[in-house]
Amino acid sequence: MSTSTETAVDLSRPEVHLHIGSERLSEGSAGSFEHINPATGTVDKVIPLAGPAEVEHAVNAAAAAFESWKRTAPAERARLLHRLADLIEENAGEFGRRGAMDNGTPLGTVASLTGKSIAWTRYYAGWADKITAEVTSTLTADGELGYTLRQPYGVIGIIITWNGPLISLAMKIPPAVAAGNTVVVKPSELTPFSAELFADLVEQAGFPPGVINILPGDAASGAALIEHPTVKKISFTGGPVTASKILTACAPTMKPVVLELGGKSANILFEDADLTAACGFGTIMSVGAMSGQGCAFPTRMLVQESIYDQVLAMVEAIAEQIVVGDPFAEGTFAGPVVNRAAFERIQDVIAKAKADGARLVTGGGPLQLPGELAGGFFLQPTVFADVAPASELAQHEVFGPVLAITPFRDEAHAVEIANSTRYGLSGYVHTQDLKRGLRVAEELVTGEVLINGAANLPVNRPFGGLGLSGLGKEGGRAGIEEFLFTKGIGIA
Repeated sequence: MSTSTETAVDLSRPEVHLHIGSERLSEGSAGSFEHINPATGTVDKVIPLAGPAEVEHAVNAAAAAFESWKRTAPAERARLLHRLADLIEENAGEFGRRGAMDNGTPLGTVASLTGKSIAWTRYYAGWADKITAEVTSTLTADGELGYTLRQPYGVIGIIITWNGPLISLAMKIPPAVAAGNTVVVKPSELTPFSAELFADLVEQAGFPPGVINILPGDAASGAALIEHPTVKKISFTGGPVTASKILTACAPTMKPVVLELGGKSANILFEDADLTAACGFGTIMSVGAMSGQGCAFPTRMLVQESIYDQVLAMVEAIAEQIVVGDPFAEGTFAGPVVNRAAFERIQDVIAKAKADGARLVTGGGPLQLPGELAGGFFLQPTVFADVAPASELAQHEVFGPVLAITPFRDEAHAVEIANSTRYGLSGYVHTQDLKRGLRVAEELVTGEVLINGAANLPVNRPFGGLGLSGLGKEGGRAGIEEFLFTKGIGIA
């Protein structure tokens, strides 16, 4: 593993504002936050934080805008979303720069996520004028004319996490506004720069003031958004601990929620799999991409006993070739983890796995880089073998570059291990026996199953899990239906 020489990139950090209606506020009542560059460990920008007062202001702006936005022609909503997608595409390079500054994700990875964000925005632009309902009864047959309407809720509160600052915005905002809702969005204070550019482009696209409000804030501002009586639904991406608090806060008013949470997804490698492809995919997508900081990544590799030693050798070789370093440098594949708290927490997980008897195959500690990167939060891609299915490493999400490998005997044993956690987000299967792949896909208790390297997050396929992995769906028709309620109407 190595780091490349930094290329000539503008490293200046942009100013960050609270975007409420037509206002751009440079201060918030919750004070400020010192953003840390995870590649150096030093403060690179002080950003304003919204408090409950700004949340109140934003919700009022969104509520006022909703009265006209819900009556805006669907074709006009589609036009504005298509314009926003065009602007994201035109600013792809700048989103790459800002994404790397936000959380240390390398430029190449941010570029791929920017492409997905454009696709998600265009897809839901296409849905804006295709929202239909049904006739449920007729006068002749039932004595009444009955039909349904699909209507927007009103103001949607959106809270996103830090690992995919642009794609998280694109997964939530376009379907919500395409359906006729207005939104108040609280991006993570850890990743403010991409959200700032997104807000600028919303204004440039011509959205009416108040339809999309974006304001980084603290925990109190998040609570104020969730509990506000004018906010009719919450869409949240994050961890199950915070999600439980959201459910508690929403319970008294039965406020509906969409929760996209974490995972401990199993990646099952059968003995007939294409091992070159399967090992490459399973290693890169667990300890390489985004430094393992992804909810749907295949962080448990279940390997049939007959190929176990062969797979371990292949995974070790691949992991040790992953280039970890400066996110702005050409050739870097994995950057730092997001902050010091994550850096230390992941090392504690690694130490506990060793103590529990898992066998360290490669990695296992910090990665010391030269120069100003010496203070960065870099970790070695880490692989453990012989991980007991009931162990902490196999049962709990790490959200870092740590892969757990466990052997299995046969198909039934693989499914049993895969379904043994409280998560249920994604499942992965590698086999050349299509019948077996489809059979296993039906047995896995997950929101999605990807066979032989199928891609994550295509917008046309619903995404969302079960259990500790959340509630509801993002993507596909289901994604826009989350932001519509059904009203039944009967005429005697």
